[in-house]
Amino acid sequence: MRITTVGLDADDTLWHNETIFRLTQDRFRNLMTDVAPAQVLDERLAAVEQRNLALYGYGVKGFTLSLIETAMELTGGEPSGRVIAGILEAGREMLVHPVEPLPGVEHALVELSRDYKLVLVTKGDLLHQEQKLAASGLGELFVGVEIVSEKDAATYAGAFARHGTGPAEAAMVGNSLRSDILPALQAGSFAAYIPYHVTWAHEVADPPTDHPRFTELAAIGDLPEWVRGLG
Repeated sequence: MRITTVGLDADDTLWHNETIFRLTQDRFRNLMTDVAPAQVLDERLAAVEQRNLALYGYGVKGFTLSLIETAMELTGGEPSGRVIAGILEAGREMLVHPVEPLPGVEHALVELSRDYKLVLVTKGDLLHQEQKLAASGLGELFVGVEIVSEKDAATYAGAFARHGTGPAEAAMVGNSLRSDILPALQAGSFAAYIPYHVTWAHEVADPPTDHPRFTELAAIGDLPEWVRGLG
């Protein structure tokens, strides 16, 4: 099988992301400590986020709005100015947080780019994802960038047709089984799952260990050898 194209997720595959969300959620708990216990806050926030995905999509801005909405619900519509100001400040800090590529990312991408077309396929806010890619210094290694509202089989089929030779000759790489792996396999691609040390509950799924085009890698440094082995 000839492989021509490698698709890569961005957040928590190329650079840190979920840890920043977790730190902000800790700040939210501290702001709301006199309103509700941490478990109640976490459960309500998770429900609000799930409800809002169809409206706000993925990313920092939607998360910030969900924090405000959670505070509204738990205070009977009357959160203090201190709480709202703290949430907005935390959201702004997330948007300007330095981009920290994960260990081995640049080396692996440079090596892959010599023989394969690299395509970034990521969810989230368009402006923020573009800013993070620019700040990462990795942008010139990609022949295509797809920032989408949701990842499904059609997303991957279209991306790999536009920037490569179709999904059958492509491999998708990411940390989310739900968004990066399962729909890519459904589209007919190979898929490599590289776990991140924390995962948003919305992205959790069972690994398709019996699928012939699926593999799990310990680190992105193992990616070039795996891709070459497919050919």
